[in-house]
Order: sequence, then structure tokens, then C-alpha cells
Amino acid sequence: MNHFQRRDGELFAEEVPLAALAAAHGTPLYVYSTATLTRHWKVLEGSLRGLRHLTCYAVKANSSLAVLSLLARLGAGFDIVSGGELYRVRKAGGDPRKVVFSGVGKRDDEVAFALEAGVRVLDVESAEELARVSIVARRLGKRAPVALRVNPDVDPRTHPYISTGLKGNKFGVPVEEALRLYALAARDRALRIRGVAMHIGSQVTELAPFLDAIARMRGLVDELRRQGIAVGHLDIGGGLGIPYEESEEPPHPDAYGAAVKKALRGFGGEVLLEPGRLLVGNAGVLVTRVLYRKRNGRKRFVVVDAGMNDLVRPAMYGAFHAIEPVGPPAAAEITCDVVGPICESGDFLARGRRLPEPEAGDLLCVRSAGAYGFAMSSQYNARPRAAEVLVDRDRVLLARRREAYPDLVRGESARPRPRRFGPRRGLR
Repeated sequence: MNHFQRRDGELFAEEVPLAALAAAHGTPLYVYSTATLTRHWKVLEGSLRGLRHLTCYAVKANSSLAVLSLLARLGAGFDIVSGGELYRVRKAGGDPRKVVFSGVGKRDDEVAFALEAGVRVLDVESAEELARVSIVARRLGKRAPVALRVNPDVDPRTHPYISTGLKGNKFGVPVEEALRLYALAARDRALRIRGVAMHIGSQVTELAPFLDAIARMRGLVDELRRQGIAVGHLDIGGGLGIPYEESEEPPHPDAYGAAVKKALRGFGGEVLLEPGRLLVGNAGVLVTRVLYRKRNGRKRFVVVDAGMNDLVRPAMYGAFHAIEPVGPPAAAEITCDVVGPICESGDFLARGRRLPEPEAGDLLCVRSAGAYGFAMSSQYNARPRAAEVLVDRDRVLLARRREAYPDLVRGESARPRPRRFGPRRGLR
């Protein structure tokens, strides 16, 4: 369920017309719903009632400070994959003690930042990373809280770009290597073992891959405990999908929660989860304005002011996003490609889509854009990034102002001052 509904033919975000938001803040425009975010959080938490757990929102899905702040107030922890995301979480009022630092390529400065901040755990993904974390911890005079991200070799049956739990993926370590690395970590005074972690992928629409991976991780936990290595938590990752189109029917969070609780009965530790898309995906839309209509032979195009720099998922993944008029739909329908202004043939929001026929100046709403929408946007073609607003009933918070042309060159110099390079002393 979401709170983007029609009233007298017009699309609203909670109690505010989308057309009014576009008039006030321009287009392209990302709009998020407080009520939808809150409801999704409460439904997921309700499904896990009775399970000792911590839900750590995956910041990469949507890192808007307004969204992070709302989730922090609801009690969320956070799953991060960079020092920048940790900085954002702290700016939003998130508790570092509820932060899981994931990611396959952490720099020394990011590890140091996380240890100084006091994050809950660093999920380590290779033997070399484990050694580096130990070195950085010793340098700081700290013990690093660690878990190994283990690759369960489970096929999540999702898009190959967002599959992370197979042996061919770059993430995690195999089970057999994990046993060896845990034994090393247990003897290292600069490390403190916190648990075991996994994540099999994103937009997973079946329960079976989750349950298969959990079963394999429980086997690993049992073996570690037999070896005298304490495991405080099991991080089962995130990845539960959302319905982007009518044909998609991912499990309801209640079914997911019931299955997870059954699979982890008797575990005896804390369970960590890392949902992202599930919480924010359908809590956001992208509003765009029709610029032109055109024909190339039999092909019809609707050209809008949002491009692949604003929402890259259709171009990158072939992803489907429902698109509909913001105003009352026209009676006549056309089959068209909805395309943006970027100088790429891959710049499209939809292909061969059946839509009520729009006119130049009309507004369109791109659904399910709350996850991996603005977070993956760019300034490609020197296009300033969109504004973001958060609606709370009849109130509107400007979460991010629209970028202007000066933002495109901030930090650059047209005539950089030359510096001599010394072979012994480097730049001087």
C-alpha cells in the first residue's frame, strides 16, 4: 500500500496534489510520503514481533537526510557501504552503535572513521580486508568489531547485476574459507568477533532462496560454536522485492517474517536484517513534465524532462516503472516510448508503453521511484540534479533543493594553478 492516490481524478501525495508540488518545486521532482515510509516500517517490524532482532535500513537505496532522519526516529539501525553513508547517517541523527558497515572495498580511512565513530560491526569480505582492519584497529588502539560476510552460493533468481550470493559474485567469502578466517580472527587481539553475515541479492520475489541461505548459515554458526567461537548475531541481509508491475507478486512481509522466525527458531542470538527497497521503493515517485511528442515513422515518442541521469534503472536494468498522468487521464490511449533529453539512445523511462495520450506540458508520475532513484542519479549531460520533497499529510518539507548551474562546477577550476612535480618529494 502507498499514499499516492487519486482524488477527483488528480494524483495526490497524502493530502497534497502532485501538480501543486510540481508548480512549487519544478520538475523533475522526487516526492516521498511519510505515511508510506512509516507504514512499511511498522508492517515489517510487526511481522518480526517475537524475534530478537535489529532492522538496519540499507542506506544505499535512498540516502536522503530527510528519509534517514525519519527512519532513525522510528528506531532503525543502518546498513552502510561507505564512509560517506556513515557521515550521512550521523548528520541525520542515526546511532552509530546501530550501524553495520558492509561493502567489499573499504579504505583504511573509512575503517578508521567507522571505528572512531563506534559502529556496531564491520562486515569483512576477504582475508586481506580482515588483515587491514586489524592493522587499522591496532594503529588506533582499538578492537574492531567484525563479522565475516559469507557467500552461501544461493541463486536469488533476480537480475544478475543485483545478485550477490553466488560464487561468481564479488561479495563475501566461501563457507570453507570463513571457518579458517574466523579461527584467525579469534586469535587476533585487535579484533572482536560479533557474528556472521550474508546477503544474497536485491528484488528477490521468492522465499525459498532466503530460507536456503539461512539454513546454510545456521550450519556454519553451529560449527563455529562447536569450535568455541562465540557468534552473537546472524545478519540475514535484505533483498525482499516489491511489486513494480501487476505481474510481480513478492511475498508479503508477514509471510517473510513468519518464515524467517521459523527458520531461526532456537538460534539463541540476535538477528540483523538489512531492508532497503522494501521500505522506500513504493514510498517515492518521480514527477516529470512532457516536453514534446513526436513520431519517427510508426514509432511514437513522448519526450519528458526526466532522463536517465534522474532515474537510471530502466536504462541500466531494463527495469519497469509504472507511469501514469498526474491529472485526470485522457480517454484516448497511445503506445509510445517515454524518453528523456539525454543524448543516448538508451535514455528511456518506458518502451512500448500503453498510456493515456498526453499533451506537451502535462505531468506524468513515475511510480516506485523511492529506491535507487535519486540515490543513483548524476549530472550527466551537465544536468543539475532534481529536487526532493517529503510530504507529511498536508505539510511539505524541501528535503533537497534543486541544483543550479553553479552546482555543476563547484570544486572545479577552469585554469588550475600548475604545480611542479619533484621525483623525490612528489608535488610541490
